[in-house]
Amino acid sequence: MAVDLSMPILVVDDYQTMVRIIRNLLKQIGFEDVDEASDGTTALAKMRERRYALVISDWNMEPMTGYELLQQVRADATLNHTPFIMVTAESKTENVVAAKKAGVNNYIVKPFNAQTLKAKIEQVCGA
Repeated sequence: MAVDLSMPILVVDDYQTMVRIIRNLLKQIGFEDVDEASDGTTALAKMRERRYALVISDWNMEPMTGYELLQQVRADATLNHTPFIMVTAESKTENVVAAKKAGVNNYIVKPFNAQTLKAKIEQVCGA
């Protein structure tokens, strides 16, 4: 694997069970440095405090959605190069298109497993 397993990752989801699932999948793959945020506003604040090598964010959250978070990240000159993977239960084409236009690096539809997550991370962060 060409991905640095020590890279810091931020998982953003307002559903604590999903955060735990993604955290466990990341641990299975070998990632140790995983932070979490329960919404886009908190995630943005954390990203301004610390440089993350990857953000994995849910789409549907309140008060700031993952899509809005993505837009904020891409609009911020210091954060806009951060790799961003969107996770959602929605596989609607228009959502995928909107996320791509907003600058998402990859997209995962729930449910997914460690293999899928690893493949997406390798596509986004692999050398």
